[in-house]
Amino acid sequence: MESSIESNTKTLSKSQVSNTRLQLEDLVFGSVAGMVGKVVEYPFDTVKVRLQTQSVENPVFKGPMDCLKATMKEEGLKGLFKGMSSPIVGAMLENAILFVGYRQIQRQIREYSPPIQTPTTILDSEGQVPLTLNQLVLAGAIAGSIVSFILTPVELIKCKLQVQHINKTTSFRGPLDLIRHTYRTQGITAFYRGFLPTFIRETGASAFWFGAYEYTCLQLIQHRQKSTDKLVSKNDLTAPELMLGGAMGGIAYNLSFFPIDVIKSRMQIQSSGQFKTFWQITNEIYKGAGIKGFYRGCGMTAAKSAPANAIIFMTYVRTYDSVLGFIIEKKKS
Repeated sequence: MESSIESNTKTLSKSQVSNTRLQLEDLVFGSVAGMVGKVVEYPFDTVKVRLQTQSVENPVFKGPMDCLKATMKEEGLKGLFKGMSSPIVGAMLENAILFVGYRQIQRQIREYSPPIQTPTTILDSEGQVPLTLNQLVLAGAIAGSIVSFILTPVELIKCKLQVQHINKTTSFRGPLDLIRHTYRTQGITAFYRGFLPTFIRETGASAFWFGAYEYTCLQLIQHRQKSTDKLVSKNDLTAPELMLGGAMGGIAYNLSFFPIDVIKSRMQIQSSGQFKTFWQITNEIYKGAGIKGFYRGCGMTAAKSAPANAIIFMTYVRTYDSVLGFIIEKKKS
């Protein structure tokens, strides 16, 4: 199976551009895609986090719409974007590292476990044997595990700022104020509270993210191939088709490990004092609300994941193709 991140470029491009340049391009294009996607999804994320972290015994909100209306009434539109500067930076770093890692890990897989070529194998646009879906999923999982080390402190800051209004905790002026306070009162290790669930979520969910995207693109290619004698590749997919692949990846990412995300959010908003562990919070949620307690904010997450991730993948691929096409034309002239 051909990877769209590896092959959604013109055939000549990869042989003409150095690996270092490709890594830099992945960093830039991944950053842009992450920033755009985060702006789209952030209001939904604020509602999700507030639903996830409210008291199990005495919930403040009845559901997503109640939370949305209450936030707009009490805080205005800016309440939905509270604490966004930190996640914007985090999203840029996350997506940049994800795309760079995904591409580089695919290269390592090719080196140490090369895919098998058969007489019927159709080579990808680089003239290489395509990686299998399982290999692409593995590459996504490893890339996600790396990202978790950066994402943990970013999400801790985001979650604390998103809920400080309803929790009546210390009012921070912004991310830098919160960072200074946390470091001064709890030390550097406090920024990695919630690392275990973040690591589990990012490793597993990133495998689903890339896996669902690649699988959807493959199905679209196979569908097109039935109606033409011309060899169809990822280069032939339209923007709406790429967005469909991204949307499916986003839904798979967010819903596959949602209970872990709930636990992570509750771990990260704890105030200074007696901090509860991963298992203590898991037990607390289950005793207070049963299985449904692990799915608070799930509807809002599903609503945000499709458009945000559709934009992320489409932005990444189209930006990549546009710049790479410009480089090729410049080399020809």
